[in-house]
Formats: sequence, C-alpha cells, structure tokens
Amino acid sequence: MNWETNLAPYAQAIAELKVKLKAMRGQFQSESRHSPIEFITGRIKPVKSILEKAAGKNLDPNNFTGIESELQDIAGLRVVCQFVDDIYTVVDMIRERKDLSIIEERDYIRTHKESGYRSYHLIIEYPVETIHGLKIVIAEIQIRTLAMNFWASNEHSLNYKYKGSIPAHIKERLRKAAEAAYKLDEEMSKIKHEIQEAHQIIDEF
Repeated sequence: MNWETNLAPYAQAIAELKVKLKAMRGQFQSESRHSPIEFITGRIKPVKSILEKAAGKNLDPNNFTGIESELQDIAGLRVVCQFVDDIYTVVDMIRERKDLSIIEERDYIRTHKESGYRSYHLIIEYPVETIHGLKIVIAEIQIRTLAMNFWASNEHSLNYKYKGSIPAHIKERLRKAAEAAYKLDEEMSKIKHEIQEAHQIIDEF
C-alpha cells in the first residue's frame, strides 16, 4: 500500500481548512473585533497510529478504503480559543459554511468524559479536488480553550507513556486538574469584557 498517495488528500484537506479558518480569524482582526479563534493546528494521523486503531477494529491493514470508512480522525484540526463561549461561536460559524458538511457533533464540554476531558468535536466531510477527481475526506475538528488544550496535551502524553493504562492515583490528579482548568475558564469568562478591552488598548500602541 502506498501510504503517501492514500494520505495526500487528507494532507490537502488539512492545509486548505487551516487557511480558511485562519482567514476567519484575520477577518475579525481586520475589523478590530475579538476573534474567537486564538490559533489553529492540524495533523495527519501517523501511519503507525492508523494501523494500531485499525487493528483494534479488526480491519484489514492492506485495505485503505475499509480503514478510511471506519476511522474519522485520519485528518485532524484543532481550534484553540480563549473563552468557553468562543468555542460555541466557532461551532456556529463552521455550521454556516457551505464548503463542508458536518456529519456528527460531540459536546464534551457540557458533558465531559469521565477522565475530565473537555472539548467540542465536529466530524466533517470536506471535498478535495485531486488530479483523479473529487474526493470527499472525513476530518475531525476539535475546538477547546487554552486551558482545556493544556490539560488534554498532558493527558495524551501520559497515555502514551503508560500505553493507555494510567495509574489510578495519576488519573485522580488529572481529574482534579481538569476541574481546576475548567474553573479557570469559568472565572476568566466572568472578566472577558475587561480582558478584551485590555487587549484592544495594547493593540493600539
């Protein structure tokens, strides 16, 4: 199997979506308005991770068509926001776009995972023009705050270290840290207006 060829449309989708989402951020800035988007990252799932996930679903590792029909996160985008309500603003803006289709939404903020994980996930279909014609790519967009992103990045590292079996005492600390991170988000949201005014004053100099 030629992984580079198979993953090329996914890489193209990530590149195009990053440009479009960054353009949304730029439009807010050009109008001197608060942008709900702080920054955007994107990645293609490593082949090793794709194969591991495929094995967990008993998929044929040599059948990419079967793999891509079952895995929704081969292409992943992460949109990071300052405030919790910014997340829902971004979700609404993505819903209004005509160049993609949302096929699934998962709100792990209002209903967080047992681990404490919080984020808003969108599973989308995005059309990519290739030299072989149009290909519909499925991608996952995760939208979260800076605090949620900090927590999730560290939890991901620990999961990698412990191969998915994080010791109970560390899990409990992570859960408490998740609650503290969300408390921070709540408190910062209460002074959002003052923070935005401060940023505006700084930008004027």
